Amino acid sequence: MTASARDLALATPPGRDRYVDLLRVASLGTVIGGHWLMAAVSSDGIGNLLALVPALQVLTWGLQVMPVFFFVGGFSHALSYRSLARRSETSVYAAFLRARLQRLLRPTLVFVLVWAAAALAVQLAGRGDGRLTGAALRLVTQPLWFIGIYLAMVAFTPPLLKLHERHGWAAFAALAGAAALVDVLRFAFGVPYVEFLNFALVWLAVHQLGFLRADGRIRRPAALAAAGLAGAVLLVACGPYPLSMVGMPGEKVSNMAPPTLALLAHGMWLVGAVQLLARPATAWLARPRVWRGVVAANGVAMTAFLWHLTAMLGVYGAQLALGLDLPAPAGAAWWAQVPVRILAATALTVVFVTLFRRFEAPAAPRTGTAGGAGGLVAALGITLCLLGILGLSMTGLGGLLDGHSATLIAFPVTAPVAIGMALAGALLVERSAPARSVRLGG
Repeated sequence: MTASARDLALATPPGRDRYVDLLRVASLGTVIGGHWLMAAVSSDGIGNLLALVPALQVLTWGLQVMPVFFFVGGFSHALSYRSLARRSETSVYAAFLRARLQRLLRPTLVFVLVWAAAALAVQLAGRGDGRLTGAALRLVTQPLWFIGIYLAMVAFTPPLLKLHERHGWAAFAALAGAAALVDVLRFAFGVPYVEFLNFALVWLAVHQLGFLRADGRIRRPAALAAAGLAGAVLLVACGPYPLSMVGMPGEKVSNMAPPTLALLAHGMWLVGAVQLLARPATAWLARPRVWRGVVAANGVAMTAFLWHLTAMLGVYGAQLALGLDLPAPAGAAWWAQVPVRILAATALTVVFVTLFRRFEAPAAPRTGTAGGAGGLVAALGITLCLLGILGLSMTGLGGLLDGHSATLIAFPVTAPVAIGMALAGALLVERSAPARSVRLGG
């Protein structure tokens, strides 16, 4: 039987860092709200509000909070890996991967399979080429990039945690310096393809800040926030970096894909800012009712994230089915409908969470079969998972029947191949755990 949020809240250990749980929920909630606001749907397709109203791009300096989620991930991964290492003697890496990925991969793969089946049915019926339908099939998998990158953060935790334990802030500085060098090679010397290294370097640097927080080494958050904000402002004002901290359609340079030094500076100021709020927020979370709400939200946060675009598309689809006009994006009528659309999308997201939340619940421990090779099996599994999920975020689910592909690193990949890679990788991770594997909490 699954424990209720009340039971879990009452069982919270006294030393648990409740603020981290709040940051996890708040960051995903902000991303969901931002996506709902940015989607500019009309009868001609799906656009981006920030591209239509460029003055609003400054809002991304507050709404682009994915760095906070990766920062929280670094904190949680450090504590979890150390806890497991103290209690387990064999295949620590395999057990760590399996324990950290259970609540991430299962809801993600269910989402992928449900949408793949729906997309195949639509295309078999010959209705996959419409402007809105085609755009929806491309859009719905795009947020999966975040899950692919997060899988890489998990995979790199053990070696980078050792690097942190030896060098502390210098390890972060090395990653940040490498990201800066990549941008110099990219923009000053035009070195081809080097920019893709920053998919790892920028996000790993933010993740490294989570390790520093786990050891209580972010002692001057105001200085971190000021340095990050000043750096981001200078880079955008004087460098080749755009104002928006999220990708804009048609732009020559994106701060997100691949990530830039400007996005890393943005992440630094966000981390410093949330650290400044830690003490009052922790006092607020000591209230039983508040903490129960955070616990309940954490139990369904990933499911809500996966299905929130589906809910938004469902709202627009209902408008069209009812014969209601879709006003021109960014116009007065469009803005007037924003609160109603967000409330409707919230309600529909609750329906999806009710249907699929059970896949996010922790699974029972299971005996693995990989024995001494568990670490290698787990490494292969997570590599397949992250490549498959990143590939699917790029291909979308349109063109399932005609072999539509996208380039992942240097190789073309189709949606069916990407799905197969993700499923095979998840199976390998699941089977890599050693006998009597230790189960992690948190």
